[in-house]
Amino acid sequence: MLDSTTVILWLVVFAGLYAVLGLYYNGKHQGTLDDFIVARNSQGSQATFATLLATTMGTWILFGPAESAVWGGVGAIAGYALGTLAPSFLMVPLGVRLRRIMPNGYALTEFVRVRYGNGVYGFVSFIMLFYMFIGLTAGLTGIAQLVALVAPIPLWITASIVMVATLAYTLGGGLKVSIFTDRIQLLVILPFIAILLLFGWQYTGGIKPVLDGLMEKAPQLLNPFDTQGLETGITFFLAVGLTGLFYQGTWQRIFAARNSRTLLKGFVFSGLLSFPVIAAMGLFGLAFVGLSLPGDGSTALFTIVLNEAPYWLIVGIILFGLALIMSSADSTISGLNSLFIVDLRRVFPRMIASELKVISRYLLVILSMIALYVASQGLSILYLFLLADLLCCAAAFPVFFGFYSQRYQSYQAIIGILSGIVAGLFFFPLPGEAALHLYEAFLLATFVPVVVSLVLLLLPVSKRFEFSTVAKQTELLFSGK
Repeated sequence: MLDSTTVILWLVVFAGLYAVLGLYYNGKHQGTLDDFIVARNSQGSQATFATLLATTMGTWILFGPAESAVWGGVGAIAGYALGTLAPSFLMVPLGVRLRRIMPNGYALTEFVRVRYGNGVYGFVSFIMLFYMFIGLTAGLTGIAQLVALVAPIPLWITASIVMVATLAYTLGGGLKVSIFTDRIQLLVILPFIAILLLFGWQYTGGIKPVLDGLMEKAPQLLNPFDTQGLETGITFFLAVGLTGLFYQGTWQRIFAARNSRTLLKGFVFSGLLSFPVIAAMGLFGLAFVGLSLPGDGSTALFTIVLNEAPYWLIVGIILFGLALIMSSADSTISGLNSLFIVDLRRVFPRMIASELKVISRYLLVILSMIALYVASQGLSILYLFLLADLLCCAAAFPVFFGFYSQRYQSYQAIIGILSGIVAGLFFFPLPGEAALHLYEAFLLATFVPVVVSLVLLLLPVSKRFEFSTVAKQTELLFSGK
């Protein structure tokens, strides 16, 4: 443990460094509002790969996979890792398709509005905003709790430093700055993941004592075919995988990719690299159980490392943690910013770019302050996270089936989504209840809309949807500065 003053100083220095780099880049690369929102067709394969991987590697990787392992063992770890991988592969055909039918677009919500009307558009906008807000709050909570393991720093201080620094460069530079800082932060993230894995397993004494302890205390966690493990893994796969399809930060990067080949390489390689990282982090949850470590399973890695870590490693963990949260937080803030600006321009078509930016910044600051307050309380937002995941699962098939089917009608999508929500909520726990039937809830929320939608397609269709209308109704809004 370090003293609080020293840790706060390191936090300010490292967060300030990331912010200064972002501000410097923004000063050198001013562009149009179109550049600010999606950096259209400007990013090569390496930049696309780096920003996607850095965005994926949020503070949640330090806690979520390990906690899932405590719940369901190797089955849960596999489900979590595959759920993280799935959006990277699914986004390739979906992204190529959306770029083709909406070449001048900015967001998934634009397509939904034209394809299905205001009802589905309003719902999808809500779940995207809700999910990003929860994700931002969870990230701030995660870094604050991580720092608290190093020194007794109040949560609000850490969260405030991170939020101010991230807002400083993201609100000014938009997506291009976010992509640039992601590449810098990835240079910190990847080496430190390797260092933490090395030191972590060294301090556990190796794999043998972990396996021996698990065989004695919880052998079912090592069985990939254990019923609870499989159900937990499938739940995580659906929740993590399908929710990732509704993240605006990812859709921005689809439009930012130079071409379809760039998109393919960036998404596939970032997904393939994220899979072993998530799986490796999950193994520390098994170590937590096998070695009967104190504390909570989600903090197993740091329970192991911090007890014996040298000074340089503890300081490095602060730098590493900030890279994780700021690389994901700046993507979330940039995503929220883009949604606000696009909708503001549609509501107020005469508003100039500078006015749109100002109003959007005010909205983001207000939203960030709310997220900061929630994070500073140290409250568990797992329930809200799971609820957001459930809503995304219910919307997934109806929304993305509409990418390809001309026969699929707006009312069919609405009925499909509502049927999934109702079916999922039937098993979803009430606040404070034990989460005993999440598997059933997510399974029904995901697949009931599929069945309902396919049955409804048997009905006669009076008019097929013309995809050409999407491009016509989503013209390039921001060609000027």
